[in-house]
Amino acid sequence: MRTIFDGARWVLEGQSATAATLQTLLTRVFILAISLATGVITARILEPIGRGEQAAISMWPQFLAYAMTLGLPASLLYNFKRHPKEESELFSAALLLSTGLGIVAMLTGIVFIPRWLTQYSAEVILFAQCFMVMAPVILLSETFMAALETIGKFTIANQVRYLQPLITLAILGVLALAQMLTPFTSALSYTLPSLPIFFWMLAYLWNQFHPHWRGLGTSYKRLISYGLRCYGMQLLGTLAAQLDQVLVIGLLTPVSMGLYVVALSVSRMLNLFQSSIITVLFPKVAARPIEEVAALTGRAARIGLALTLLAAIGLMALSPVLLPLLYGPDFIGAVRVFYILGVEVVISSTSQTLSQTFMASNRPGTLTILQAVAFGLSVPLMLVFIPAFGLEGAGLAVLCSTTARFILVLVSYPLILKIHPPGLLITREDWYFLLQAFQLKRG
Repeated sequence: MRTIFDGARWVLEGQSATAATLQTLLTRVFILAISLATGVITARILEPIGRGEQAAISMWPQFLAYAMTLGLPASLLYNFKRHPKEESELFSAALLLSTGLGIVAMLTGIVFIPRWLTQYSAEVILFAQCFMVMAPVILLSETFMAALETIGKFTIANQVRYLQPLITLAILGVLALAQMLTPFTSALSYTLPSLPIFFWMLAYLWNQFHPHWRGLGTSYKRLISYGLRCYGMQLLGTLAAQLDQVLVIGLLTPVSMGLYVVALSVSRMLNLFQSSIITVLFPKVAARPIEEVAALTGRAARIGLALTLLAAIGLMALSPVLLPLLYGPDFIGAVRVFYILGVEVVISSTSQTLSQTFMASNRPGTLTILQAVAFGLSVPLMLVFIPAFGLEGAGLAVLCSTTARFILVLVSYPLILKIHPPGLLITREDWYFLLQAFQLKRG
């Protein structure tokens, strides 16, 4: 019992890289379970058309906020490691920049939304515009999470991650029991819980860094210099990740959007392992020697790929029964596109892990170019495939674009970094590393 207690305490403290990764993984498992429950509640009560309207209302603040980051979260991570004595100045500059960019995102959405949601009712369009007030909160929250992870506060960051969906689940449950769950109230349930968490993070980090507003010129330059070089990659990544939903909203019916959102949310559960690894990996390897970065990234990619592939095979085998059972018989139409999106997640998550070598080695511009090429391929494919093949066309376009980006990342290792790309077949040493991790050996 003492060994179990010590091991649990080690994971919960999250001081070492292995412990932090395991803690983040367990947190994301918990979040996935909560997200599954919230998805089941909304899908069963709202049905495909209502689920599609809810997505049309709530997706824009997040989409536009992520599109306006200017690479600040990643830049804050890198510059904190590169200039540890200037944390207060860097945080102060990031706070002001994020606020301004969030306001730009909000205004952009208010103007743009009516021009795209032409297949939706005037009520849905108005609600979507009102929800844009959350864009600054979302963008600032991303900056706050980057600051927490950079200073090693993974436990706090993980608590923040699961509190919001947990509160959302409670609100949805009450609304469902009261028979008051609508596309609008469900969208509020996903949005409002972020406000108290946002203000708590602001207060905590304010006490941590004591921000001030003078003499920030150098910090602005450092944040913007690195941020702009990785912003193109992050912007294109955001567009690539959500452009399919944007085009499905504009080109297909609300029912199709509801089916696609369910298939997409279930497939993104497979991103669990790689996203947990990346969350801890980048702050740990930033600004280290290239050989060390590549070795650590290679191990992370191999372990993540093996775990993701096993999970994908199991989930695909169960999906014809699982999706209708959980979400209702009306969602059987989401199974085929889920197969495609499941394969895409396996490839994209591995590509994202391998990309951390370029980020940590001060080469974010390379990833921007690669992402631009892949995105340039995805747009025409979606415009052709979605009208021709419907939901499956959206999935195929995303899969083709992701595969192209994966190949380009591998080729860029010898061309740009002048090193061989890491092997992707899990090795005996990787298994030993995993065994040590699960035996909770401190390293």
